[in-house]
Amino acid sequence: MTVALEELVAAMDALLEPARFRDYCPNGLQVAGRASVAKLACAVTANQSVLDAAVAWGADALLVHHGYFWRGEDPRVVGMKRRRLATLLGNELSLIAYHLPLDAHPAVGNNAELGRHLGIVDVEPLHRDASDGVGSIGNLAEPMAAGALAGRLAALTGREPLHIGEAGATLRRVAWCTGAAQGYIDAAAAAGADAYITGEVSEPTVHSAREQGVQFFAAGHHATERYGVQALGRRMAERFGLAFTFLDCDNPA
Repeated sequence: MTVALEELVAAMDALLEPARFRDYCPNGLQVAGRASVAKLACAVTANQSVLDAAVAWGADALLVHHGYFWRGEDPRVVGMKRRRLATLLGNELSLIAYHLPLDAHPAVGNNAELGRHLGIVDVEPLHRDASDGVGSIGNLAEPMAAGALAGRLAALTGREPLHIGEAGATLRRVAWCTGAAQGYIDAAAAAGADAYITGEVSEPTVHSAREQGVQFFAAGHHATERYGVQALGRRMAERFGLAFTFLDCDNPA
């Protein structure tokens, strides 16, 4: 089956409500390709290897979390940017991207999906004012040792997380935010979290974790954000009867 590109994007916009967010990039259709879509590919980031894989698979549209045209980037179409756009335009491949709206969605978002995979229940926003951030906090279905949670993260993501803390510490309440959200560790501590999970780590994060007694896990920016875009893509593929695939380009960061 096929769906009009405009109808597909409208359905995603209606679900994710990007107008509610003050984001760092345009959300929705970023590069227009063919007018109709029969094959939808998705990936975390629209890098060149993903574009090439989408073209090889015969995709009509590529859905990603990390697209293009970020605030403050060089606007010139040269070098890497020229090659990427040439691949999209030369193959009439549409690029659709959602950043913060995909992080935050309570059903198909990156945070919702990571929490579901980890078995976290009674989920609430980490920030009382949703405009302050997109993190989440909840309870483990059963208390577990920090070392066991590290093992669960490793099994899920396929990589060992960086753990700052004690392997034997008992965890009940966990806060998390996928990607580069290490700055939310103070909010996690203030909310009473025993542990905080994100993708990346910065030098001050280690001191904050140690001094506030929060078990900190950096499980990878790419690794923690592989799930929302798949959930969104599958939902759209099922709704419109599209062929669908996930293109995973490993990134150690």
